[in-house]
Amino acid sequence: MPELPEVEVTRLSLADRIAGARIESVRMGKPLRWPLGIDSQRLVGQVVQRVRRRGKYLLFDLDQSVLLLHLGMSGSLSFAASHPEAGAHDHFELFTTRGVLRLNDPRRFGAVVHSSSERHEPALKLLGGLGVEPLTDEFTLEAFHAGLKRRSAPIKQVLLAGDVVVGVGNIYASEALFLAGIRPTLRAAKVSRPRAEKLRIAIREVLARAVAKGGSTLRDFSNADGQTGYFQLEAMVYGREGQPCRVCGTTIRAIRQGQRATFFCPHCQKS
Repeated sequence: MPELPEVEVTRLSLADRIAGARIESVRMGKPLRWPLGIDSQRLVGQVVQRVRRRGKYLLFDLDQSVLLLHLGMSGSLSFAASHPEAGAHDHFELFTTRGVLRLNDPRRFGAVVHSSSERHEPALKLLGGLGVEPLTDEFTLEAFHAGLKRRSAPIKQVLLAGDVVVGVGNIYASEALFLAGIRPTLRAAKVSRPRAEKLRIAIREVLARAVAKGGSTLRDFSNADGQTGYFQLEAMVYGREGQPCRVCGTTIRAIRQGQRATFFCPHCQKS
């Protein structure tokens, strides 16, 4: 599943190029996870003002409304002057004066949703419960530690929930917990203030490094220019079960938490 770094990489690869583009036509393919919410022809004539990100959502600010786009489990966006004829997994195309935006999603768990504004439904329902953005100044130690203190679930599960801090998906939660030296099974409320600060810094470092590396391509992720990511090649624990820790040499272990694989070093993450 594309996580925060992959969504941010996608945004960076198209935001400047599509800004100012006027929508000329829209093509809808097979139904996605949620309906668009309006007649697609009502988008024609609107101008894309900018592209933002909130968690794993891309927000296309139009001059009269906003489009929220989620890549789901297997979706990817491309933006080019022109595209070949749409294929079986191309389910949304936005034809603009600056190029064609296409969503390819084999599993159709992604979505494109229209909202009159970010402060009204359905945008409010989709974005309202999201936690603080980890790569902004709002991600403070005080707010983070206070949020952890209110949760009794394992720290890895709390990070994935997205209501304390948003966008720390499975890959990057495992990596950040390793960097902070925290066992993924430790109850969130048991994380001390000093260790919460180590984890906060680790989250920011891991996510920023992942964005710089173009995200992680485990299956078929690519940015809007078709370029794949490379962060997975330098992962410290994720996907390395049975291999020696890059720091201490101890064998990396994997466990299941909430139906997701968690990777950690038993020596570097003792508690």
